[in-house]
Amino acid sequence: MNRRSALRLLAGSSLLLPGIVSDLLAADAKRAASSPAASADPLAPKQPHFTPKAKRVIFLHMSGGVSHVDSWDYKPRLIADHNQPYQVPKKMLEAFAQNNRSEVKFYKKPGWEFRQRGQSGLWISELFPKTAECADDLCLIRSMFNDHADHAQATLGIHTGSVTFTRPSVGSWVSYGLGTENANLPSFMVIAPALPYAGAQVWSADFLPGCHQGTRVVPGAEPVPNINRRITDPELQEMELGLGAAFNQKHLLKRGNDPQLAARIKAFETAHGMQAAAPEAFDLAKETDATLKLYGLERGSTKGFAWQCLIARRLAERGVRFIELIDTGASGNWDSHGDMAAHGPLAKNVDQPMAALLKDLKSRDMLKDTLVVWATEFGRTPFNTAKDAKGREHHAQAFTCWLAGGGVKSGFSYGESDEHGNAVATNGVHVHDFHATMLHLLGFDHTRLTYRHAGRDYRLTDVFGNVVKDLLA
Repeated sequence: MNRRSALRLLAGSSLLLPGIVSDLLAADAKRAASSPAASADPLAPKQPHFTPKAKRVIFLHMSGGVSHVDSWDYKPRLIADHNQPYQVPKKMLEAFAQNNRSEVKFYKKPGWEFRQRGQSGLWISELFPKTAECADDLCLIRSMFNDHADHAQATLGIHTGSVTFTRPSVGSWVSYGLGTENANLPSFMVIAPALPYAGAQVWSADFLPGCHQGTRVVPGAEPVPNINRRITDPELQEMELGLGAAFNQKHLLKRGNDPQLAARIKAFETAHGMQAAAPEAFDLAKETDATLKLYGLERGSTKGFAWQCLIARRLAERGVRFIELIDTGASGNWDSHGDMAAHGPLAKNVDQPMAALLKDLKSRDMLKDTLVVWATEFGRTPFNTAKDAKGREHHAQAFTCWLAGGGVKSGFSYGESDEHGNAVATNGVHVHDFHATMLHLLGFDHTRLTYRHAGRDYRLTDVFGNVVKDLLA
């Protein structure tokens, strides 16, 4: 039973409460009328709070925890102090297994050489040589920190802002706030070859209307299952759908335009539109040989991060608001406890496609209003238990993410970790600050993009978070 039904039941059983209940119902109605969900179509295009710099987001998530000190965060002192002892703070030891919490660890130098790149001179390692060519388009954040050092919780943190409770994904919030520019495609799409840590919660709408949940696409011959028409006669299908729509509308009206029911109906309508729009969006036949070569994609291939990135560009062109690409799943990922050499092939899978995506968007004049986000749930320790240890452990106290396009500074680095990469030294950026900045670039005041649930107004950034204004162009 929802709040409105409960209030009406309460009013019917007492002579003392009708006035109070009437005020409460009026307040509920006012809130509903002023919310983005009030539209008859919950996915109708909506205006943000102010003029945005970005119209859409492409979110690149590297699952497992990419080592910041081997990639984006150059630490000469870490090289000099290789195998030197380090007294680990107790808080950091929580990331280690119970049988591996000796307080003295040993520094480990990076496994890839760093060089200054582009006119900006950003230090980037040979782990990502192709993306390093785009250094002058990158905005590095070297002072990120998360609230948890376990994969599932940290993955939820970077996606939802919460490491403890189920909350809507950042992509769902963007869909809720902006709606879609293309009624025949979902406003939030996730291209993932396997389930990540925390599974489908990563793209869940949770308490937001269900139409804002991410639609998962699996690379392969049939990216969206069951998308082909089962009825070969289009006219007959339109007649059946028209009849179904009439019954759905009658059912909806009888239930007071319940938003969850409206969202479910809208999801089926979008699925119908996808029968026409999705096959065309996923068809790369008209892409030039030069474009395929740029991404490192063989003609006819439907797998790999190159395919994901090229499809992301095509979905962005067709009005999808939030496109997330997840490179791996909850195994076979960047979680290099045993040997950091495992970072090598994972980087090779994503490096050229990421660089190609940036170059392709820029050549089409799309990078200026497309916010590209590169993220991982946490970094990896600059130290380990033994001298010359091959791997690294989880590290949420300091790591690196980056942004490009969409109104951020280019060829720029913000914040610093300490001289070894252990902890944030200056200008720390919590995941709430990260999300607040993303929403700001999309035209939202993060404190005002709210949804009423369980008696309170929720937002992506919970009860704190600040826009990092120094990142804005």
